[in-house]
Amino acid sequence: MKWSTVLGTGSICMVGVDAAITLDLTSRQSIVDAASTVAYDLMTYYTGNRTGDTPGNLPDPYYWWEAGAMFGTMINYWYYTGDTTYNAVTKQALLHQTGDNGDFMPLNQTKTLGNDDQGFWGMAAMTAAETGFEDPPEGSPGWLALAQGVFNTQAPRWDTSTCGGGLRWQIFTFNSGYTYKNSISNGCFFNLAARLALYTGNTTYAEWAEKTWVWMNDIGLINEKFEVFDGTQNTDNCTSKDHNKWTYNTGIFLMGAATMYNYTNGSDIWKSRTESLITASKQFYLDGILYEPCEPTGKCNVDQRSFKTYFIRELAATAELAPWTHDNIIKEIETSAMAAVKTCTAGSTGTQCGLKWTTGANDGSLGVGEQMAVLEAIQSNLVDQAPGWKSDVKGTGTSSGDANAGSDSKTDSSQLAQIVITTGDRVGAGILTALVICGVIGGSATMILGV
Repeated sequence: MKWSTVLGTGSICMVGVDAAITLDLTSRQSIVDAASTVAYDLMTYYTGNRTGDTPGNLPDPYYWWEAGAMFGTMINYWYYTGDTTYNAVTKQALLHQTGDNGDFMPLNQTKTLGNDDQGFWGMAAMTAAETGFEDPPEGSPGWLALAQGVFNTQAPRWDTSTCGGGLRWQIFTFNSGYTYKNSISNGCFFNLAARLALYTGNTTYAEWAEKTWVWMNDIGLINEKFEVFDGTQNTDNCTSKDHNKWTYNTGIFLMGAATMYNYTNGSDIWKSRTESLITASKQFYLDGILYEPCEPTGKCNVDQRSFKTYFIRELAATAELAPWTHDNIIKEIETSAMAAVKTCTAGSTGTQCGLKWTTGANDGSLGVGEQMAVLEAIQSNLVDQAPGWKSDVKGTGTSSGDANAGSDSKTDSSQLAQIVITTGDRVGAGILTALVICGVIGGSATMILGV
């Protein structure tokens, strides 16, 4: 069958030419069905619920942070579509990885744990609280408490010894990358602080969000055009920068800024910051279709193949948090979703999705990141039909919190005593970040690994 329909806006609303998945953006059921197919293919990569495997972990070559990011997508899948198929496995994964102190610092991940890794799990828990995802069983910390646990362990790591502040990429001194202060680590912290402020009404979170934004701007990781650079070395007091720009860095600050706009009841400064980030994000589109800067060279690594996931996820949230952005954002999501679904023609199911949405066909790149990104692009078209976020401020919050969550965590090398490091352990950030740092020193960090 060959057919297509065009919306009045000029965006395609039906795909059926060479695509294996039909998507009609005028039909909720079509969007749900398309999302269901992509979600199924995504979850075939997950092995953590199999006998002998560890809940919450993805197999090689995927790192722990991406599993947390994936379950954030699966919470959104339930939230947008109402499909509970994957709720139990999502809940199991999130709770298994919380660690002994309810802060997403499990001992089995400590030696490769970065602030951004922990941050992605914390944001998944925050999404669970905001959307009203099924609460953990009695005796377990609530989703809100888990997000607070991440915040409470990260705030004390704010490092004023160099560069006037900021979070380091890595938590522990024994990991290469400890001297790197990157935008995604600070972005996760900023994003989480803003959302905690909106949910709880606690001004302390808002103050940390403002403090993080100001530092990013003052140090030059957010420039005068509101472009967000990857990071900077504290070995030269953050003078030089890695000028690589990724969609997810802009996205994570965009959603945080929109959240602060909402929290402040529409302050001019947060409106301006939100609008400026949206303007800066136009560099990531080709003919209205979202792409990652590494795609034209064909050198996107495993991590980078997932980056569009977080940008489009947070773009959709921005449309709701800052309503004046809504119409233009929805058009961008529609155009990208229609392009993305055309890549879903490969793999054993014949519906697995590719990386390059601008090509109109599958490019042979298959994996968790590719599936996640297309899933968020499709399901984000249901954002207007989803129930509003819950919060304590609104009186609708159901997730239990704990202002002191994570207070018993150890975040320095003393935790080494609790870890058994064996040569058989999976190679982690220690080696991979060393390669990255070499790349930064050499003037190129295009192949950033281990987010």
